[in-house]
Amino acid sequence: MLNQAVLVGRLVKDPELYETESGKKVTHITLAVPRSFKDVNGEYQTDYIDCTLWQGIAESTVTYVKKGDLIGIKARIQSRNITDEDEKKKTIMEIIADKVTFLSSKPKN
Repeated sequence: MLNQAVLVGRLVKDPELYETESGKKVTHITLAVPRSFKDVNGEYQTDYIDCTLWQGIAESTVTYVKKGDLIGIKARIQSRNITDEDEKKKTIMEIIADKVTFLSSKPKN
C-alpha cells in the first residue's frame, strides 16, 4: 500500500512557526500549484493546497523560505475525525509533509 503525494508550487504567504501545548513545533503553509491544462477559456487554473509541517521540517522551512518561493513537498495524505461547532462529526483530509525541497530560496535576513 502506498500513501504518497508530491507537490511543487509557490508559497502564498510567509510561513510562521507555532508551538503546540505539548511543545512540538508546527507550521501551516499554502502552496499555489498551477494545473497542467487549460480550462474552457484557455487559461490555466491554480489549486491552493494547505500543508502541515512538523518539527525540524517546520523550523527549516520558516528559516529558509518566504512568500513566492518555489518549493517541492513529498507528503502523505491523512484523515482526521473532528466535531464541529454544531456537534456534527466530520472527517477532514490533511497533507502532512515528510520532506521539503527548497527550489528557489535563500536564507532570510
